[in-house]
Amino acid sequence: MTDLTAGAARLARIREDYTALTRRKRVYGSILLILFVALMAAGFRTADARNAGSFADGWRRILDYPSEVLAEAWAEIGQLPAHLAHFLPALIETLNIAAASTLIGLIAGTFLALMSTRGMALWPALIPLFRRISDICRAIPEIVIALVLIFVLGGGPVPAMIAIAIHTAGALGKLFSEVNENASLKPVEGLQSVGANWSQRMYLGVIPQVGPNYVSYALLRFEINIRASAILGFVGAGGIGYELRNAMSWGQGRYDEAAAIFLLLFVTIVVVDQISGHLRDRLAHGVKA
Repeated sequence: MTDLTAGAARLARIREDYTALTRRKRVYGSILLILFVALMAAGFRTADARNAGSFADGWRRILDYPSEVLAEAWAEIGQLPAHLAHFLPALIETLNIAAASTLIGLIAGTFLALMSTRGMALWPALIPLFRRISDICRAIPEIVIALVLIFVLGGGPVPAMIAIAIHTAGALGKLFSEVNENASLKPVEGLQSVGANWSQRMYLGVIPQVGPNYVSYALLRFEINIRASAILGFVGAGGIGYELRNAMSWGQGRYDEAAAIFLLLFVTIVVVDQISGHLRDRLAHGVKA
């Protein structure tokens, strides 16, 4: 009887402690929410005060620029085919930048992933080093790397390709290393037992397991790199982004060109997304009979 009473008292005490802990968490959560809302409100008021025009006055004119672009583009609709043909080489240059940087990043990311995975690394003691290299590559935005390279190498597609490739190598290296963690090491151990070297073990024992996931992630990264290469054109890295910046900077009189570039980019990204999504789906689920 005494044991039952002691157990009931202990259970009641545990329930009270849990209730008190839950109450404290709710209080702390409420305080943090209030602080977050207060900081957001203060930051919004500061930004609005420092803005050239107040938000209340400016938000009503948010569609003025798109309407001007569309109006001028509609007035010059007859020039649209000529504009599309004129900017097509710049679009191809952007696609080439994205494709080359994705391929380079794929190769470098595969190397970083294999070197930073336990059980697969050629030099296990250097696994932390290769992981930090991957972290650094994906931590620095492409535009920062591109600006530095443009200062050193000058404007053009090469700085954009190198910048995107560096960031892609870090991002794919992280994704690939997570895929490698789920791969079976038994084929690697079997190949090692018969005297296979490191490259043979990776090529025959690891790549067949992780290859579909590698390709799927690389296709996804290619979609991202198309957008990145277009954005880098705004800082002088070439491609269709450079043409878009010039058209937008010129202002009225060239809005029809800006609209044509927007249309080219939109159609290209949609088509690439659809094709890439279809290929990734086939890699993930196999070819249906």
